[in-house]
Amino acid sequence: MPDLLIELFSEEIPARMQARACDDLKKRMTDGLVEAGLTYVSAAAFSTPRRLALTVEGLLAESPTVREERKGPKVGAPDKAIEGFLRGAGVSRDDLEERETPKGAVYFATITKPGRPAAEIVAEVLEEVIRNFPWPKSMRWGAGSLRWVRPLHSVICLLSDEAGAEVVPFEIDGIRAGDVTRGHRFMAPDAFSVVSYEDYAAKLKRAHVVLDAQERADHIWNDATNAAFSQGLEVVEDKGLLAEVAGLVEWPVLLMGEIGADFLGLPPEVLQTSMKEHQKFFSVKNPKNGRIEKFITVANRETADNGATILAGNQKVLSARLSDAKFFWENDLRAVSDAGLEGMAAPLAQVTFHNKLGSQAERIARIAALAREIAPMVGADADAAELAAKVAKADLSSEMVYEFPELQGIMGRYYAMEAGLSQPVADACRDHYSPLGPSDDVPVEPVSVAVALADKLDTLTGFWAIDEKPTGSKDPFALRRAALGVIRLILNNNLALPLSVHFDPAFGDDLLSFFHDRLKVFLRDQGIRHDVIDACVAMPGSDDLALLVKRAQALQGFLDTSDGENLLQGFKRANNILTQAEEKDGVEYSFGGDVKFAEEAEEKALFSALDAAEPKIKAALERQDFEAAMSALAGLRGAVDGFFEAVQVNAENEVLRRNRLNLLSSIRTACLSVADLARIEG
Repeated sequence: MPDLLIELFSEEIPARMQARACDDLKKRMTDGLVEAGLTYVSAAAFSTPRRLALTVEGLLAESPTVREERKGPKVGAPDKAIEGFLRGAGVSRDDLEERETPKGAVYFATITKPGRPAAEIVAEVLEEVIRNFPWPKSMRWGAGSLRWVRPLHSVICLLSDEAGAEVVPFEIDGIRAGDVTRGHRFMAPDAFSVVSYEDYAAKLKRAHVVLDAQERADHIWNDATNAAFSQGLEVVEDKGLLAEVAGLVEWPVLLMGEIGADFLGLPPEVLQTSMKEHQKFFSVKNPKNGRIEKFITVANRETADNGATILAGNQKVLSARLSDAKFFWENDLRAVSDAGLEGMAAPLAQVTFHNKLGSQAERIARIAALAREIAPMVGADADAAELAAKVAKADLSSEMVYEFPELQGIMGRYYAMEAGLSQPVADACRDHYSPLGPSDDVPVEPVSVAVALADKLDTLTGFWAIDEKPTGSKDPFALRRAALGVIRLILNNNLALPLSVHFDPAFGDDLLSFFHDRLKVFLRDQGIRHDVIDACVAMPGSDDLALLVKRAQALQGFLDTSDGENLLQGFKRANNILTQAEEKDGVEYSFGGDVKFAEEAEEKALFSALDAAEPKIKAALERQDFEAAMSALAGLRGAVDGFFEAVQVNAENEVLRRNRLNLLSSIRTACLSVADLARIEG
């Protein structure tokens, strides 16, 4: 069984495209091979800035011969129908076989597709993959028709086994497949041939190319952390930057440089963002004071002067970049000093938030009013919450945020502190955007929580008011993210915050339903079934999300027990009997039974169990202790089981029948007081 090696060697591939390209090459090639009948043992894809590589181990030497039986038209059918079948099946009339079927004599054809050698199939699949490769951006380079992300220079397509290696005959746009590649652009540019994947990877390593992107990333991180540790410093972790830098180099060489003393007073986030965005530098901080003091850059080659020239050039460019950042910072501080934070926010009156929702300043006014309203519900000072909301977006007018939009909120906190505002107000400026994603930290300081909730609720109610709701996969205003942010703020802080009071009645029910849908997605990841949530949503107070989740968690736990599962079946049985009887009799059995009409011992036991459980359930629900309510409900299980085993509900005696139906109504009422169990599946 031969192994396959493919390399697509080109000019530099953008780092952001490499991981996806690896996956696409592996999936499309292996899918195509399997579809053509070539199975394999394992496959792996790799990327560097200049190449995509794929190794497939244990490939079949040829595809198996396949025999297919195809049913044709009836015997005696028109000649045109028969001829069409013959053309489609690729057989002659002499190859047809007549068989009797329940619908009469029918022609059958046996089609034999002989196996083909692996090289032939690989060449076909590879050409299809290359010509239809899903690059985010591609173009034609030269006179050919091939589109590629960057000019494609050479292709390795090699089948190897114990007998040796064979180049697969393959050509695309004048590029003929071979067994030759090149090493590092500067350190080992000469061509060399390979005979297998192991030979290929080993020779690349000797030619200063680390083929595996994860190996390059690990090397960068280990060298960076060791270099920083040796000087008592720490590298600021940034997985996204690490992956990007690993895609920029084939032979990573780390260099640590100094940040000019003039720039050390800049906020660490400014230094980190400027170095990351402009030059792909890692920030190195002093763990004692949190200050960014040095940087690490990753070169793509070793040099005779150990990188001194490269480092000097980088430091020169960095100084120019940080001079701009310092200029923005000082101008912003001057603006805060002259006009205060509300003065800095004044230009937002001229910035449109949405043409139907007014300016940013009008939105800020709405958020401030809502934050003041929410503040008592979250334990925040109303004046502080209102002030924080008024200044939280002031940094949108700053020069620093104009240059680095990702610093909005972060810079707001610095400017608030410079303006002499309280720590809770300053923190709210930073935190009111949070949480932005499912892994983002959730604010817990009351003022921050009030402003964050107000910000997100204003966004949601505003866009619902103008009927700009998410549709399908489209959500241009990130309203799903805003709703999830509200959910996490409420649940993480255990807030009793009925949402409906903040919704316009014109769209309140629809918006609340949107929240419930997002809550289902959120709770599903925590193991709570959608039907359990539906059963709790149907209860009063479902706009209090914290209360709703407590009920759902208790119900899920209850149903996971044998008592809960059996009682659910008892409820469904009682509900079905009642529903049928009420439809038949045209009355509602909802008055409760009378124990004096009970005849059977099990019937009396159920009356007794209900009398004991109902006050416990009611008291537990009043204090919102849903676990206690479920526990009390579970106490009915034995009596309900005994009742259905021993008692005939639809007795011939009409008095007994009505009394027993009313007793079933008590079971239904007790169960439905906890949750709408009729919505539970199963």
